[in-house]
Amino acid sequence: MTTKFETAPDDVIISTPIARPASHPVVDADAPPPAHAPLVCRLAESQSAAWVDEDSIEAWSQLGGDRVVLLAGDPVRFPQGLDVAAVLPELRKCADKPFELAVVPRASEDRIAKRYGANHWPTLLFLREGKYVTTIGGMHDWQPYLSAVNAALQMPTSRAPTVGIPVVGAGASTTSSCH
Repeated sequence: MTTKFETAPDDVIISTPIARPASHPVVDADAPPPAHAPLVCRLAESQSAAWVDEDSIEAWSQLGGDRVVLLAGDPVRFPQGLDVAAVLPELRKCADKPFELAVVPRASEDRIAKRYGANHWPTLLFLREGKYVTTIGGMHDWQPYLSAVNAALQMPTSRAPTVGIPVVGAGASTTSSCH
């Protein structure tokens, strides 16, 4: 495609070629958005990160050792999720202890976040031997991030900070006194 600007006969005519860069493929405006951001897919492909959802995360986490799950979030609303996907392989390389990686499909992220009490996007969810350890929310500067990952890898397992089930004593009224 060429854009031409023409003026009076005595003026110069400017002709500038305009082309889409090769790194930006043509996008079909009517096509559905991709299910996963390319950086998240690349993490799964190049780092052998497993795809886990609400049905498979427990079995995957019980395979042993330390395990880290990326909940990247919507890349439009939470672009830091892409940053975390980009630095996660380096964090794994530099961490004091080895850990396995997993990523969660967008469709399952909210259910897994709720299950493990994660309330920040993006989130790294740490699991060990099938049990919850902790989460690290957001993107951080390198040294504080690496320190937080190393601290998480040293923490004991604990109960996930999820919303509990309300307990009502025997014989207690289930109606509210608030009107």
